[in-house]
Amino acid sequence: MSHPAVNKAAPPTPHEDLHSEQGALRGEHPGRSQNPVIKVADLAWLEFEKPDLGRAEVFARDFGFAIAARTEEALWLRGTFAGPPCMVIRRGHASRFVGPAFRAAERTDLDRLAAATGNTVRDINVPGAGKSVSLLDPSGLPVRVVYCDEQLPALPEQEPLILNFGTDHRRTNATQRPPREPSRIQRLGHVVLETRSFIRTLDWYLDTLGMIVSDFLFLDGQRGRGPTMAFIRCDQGSLAVDHHTLALHLGPGTGYVHSAYQVTDLDSIAAGGEYLAERGYRRSWGIGRHIQGSQLFDYWRDTDHFMLEHFADGDLFSCDLEPGWAPMSASGLAQWGPPVTRDFLGASPSPAKLREVMRALRDDNELDPARLLGLMKAMSS
Repeated sequence: MSHPAVNKAAPPTPHEDLHSEQGALRGEHPGRSQNPVIKVADLAWLEFEKPDLGRAEVFARDFGFAIAARTEEALWLRGTFAGPPCMVIRRGHASRFVGPAFRAAERTDLDRLAAATGNTVRDINVPGAGKSVSLLDPSGLPVRVVYCDEQLPALPEQEPLILNFGTDHRRTNATQRPPREPSRIQRLGHVVLETRSFIRTLDWYLDTLGMIVSDFLFLDGQRGRGPTMAFIRCDQGSLAVDHHTLALHLGPGTGYVHSAYQVTDLDSIAAGGEYLAERGYRRSWGIGRHIQGSQLFDYWRDTDHFMLEHFADGDLFSCDLEPGWAPMSASGLAQWGPPVTRDFLGASPSPAKLREVMRALRDDNELDPARLLGLMKAMSS
């Protein structure tokens, strides 16, 4: 695979050689907005609709969520960390992803956001009182920005195992017997979304919510046309935060790809995976370690075919690191682990997927035949 030459005259950035192959070339996307409306602090939760809340609760408990609240019409899921819930599943006629909710740093951010976008601050029905502003991103996906007056208290943790390293013997006269139980979710980490309007959608999240890019991926031979994937984090200044809270990639679809939930460590991932496998759930891909973000990962499908990830040990970046740039490829998704699966890549040519591709090529968006062929090549390389 060929790589564009690096501009040797450009000064090095703190990001160069840190976690991607090279930094930006002159004139490429800066990866941040000069004057965003607000700066969100984190993801708050994800919103879904499903017809069978009982079945959804069974999977949620097996995957490692705790139940924050349950009514006839809604199921609120949470992790062990103090804070807002991770997910709300409302009763609906069909299973679908509704959209993400991001957490405002201050209550006044909602007023500023509402004034800038022509929307209204409204009360929301959440465990503990809260308010929100409802938006639409350029892909047409509903996005909430929320501020909760009360935080859920912390729950008991799944303690990390004490490990021996070489001559550093921290555990003696004791065995390791991690229990076969669900991986205990600590918190929501990130969501990955697909869009046909990549640059417009990316710029909207940077300009409106004040997020910043950690890494860009581009197609081989098409770097001059701009990136096709971005790993995006929140900007909390000198406080180091997750390498990505949101990831966007160009594709024929619009909306949810997967969401990721932090657990304690590798043993929690592995033992929890065995627990899921014994109950008949389907692993999509794992266990391995990513490149962008460095997380240990394990991907599963729930009973409605949504993909969810257990992860641990992810990168944390402060605001001073500039975006990295690297070519997109299937082999570049992991440092180690089993080969990436067709299920994870969404590469199964189902009739619905083919119809989606044809609609995308007919519509006015950023996906054209050259981009589509480049994506197909990247996902087979």
